[in-house]
Amino acid sequence: MKSMVIAVLSLGLAAAAAADTGVAVVKGTAPDSKVTGTVTFQDTKNGLKVSAKLSGLEPGDHAFHIHEFGSCENAGMAAGSHYNPLGSKHGFLPKEGLHQAHAGDMGNIMVAADGTAVLEVVLPHITLTGGKYDVAGRALIVHEKKDDFSQPAGNAGGRVGCGLIVIMGK
Repeated sequence: MKSMVIAVLSLGLAAAAAADTGVAVVKGTAPDSKVTGTVTFQDTKNGLKVSAKLSGLEPGDHAFHIHEFGSCENAGMAAGSHYNPLGSKHGFLPKEGLHQAHAGDMGNIMVAADGTAVLEVVLPHITLTGGKYDVAGRALIVHEKKDDFSQPAGNAGGRVGCGLIVIMGK
């Protein structure tokens, strides 16, 4: 019995260690844009860990969201609305939870005076793959303005950066 428990625990740890990873290569939505960056995605026991490194943005806060469709065409408009499988109101997912915020609501990313930004956030109940609320194949959008958390979508202005969330493997 003891060896069976150890085997089951070992299998569980191996599965967690072998979780898929994903990446979105962010590019500006305008032809002359200098916006660029990389956002990585990793499933964890607490939810989806999102780690972003961006550059070429105007200093200040910029709304940072996962959108429903995997397309950056038409200056990012083809990405559709925020990813919102439960029809929840707009909010800040890490604080308010899945039933009180869109699944793609990550709030704002703070851009320094030199145009660079770094963010790490965990989205509870969201997964890259293999869960009820997967984001692989969707688009990540960086907005022109700050997310003020108003309804219905945060009054964040245009879309200045976009990247498709793709699976990179284990």
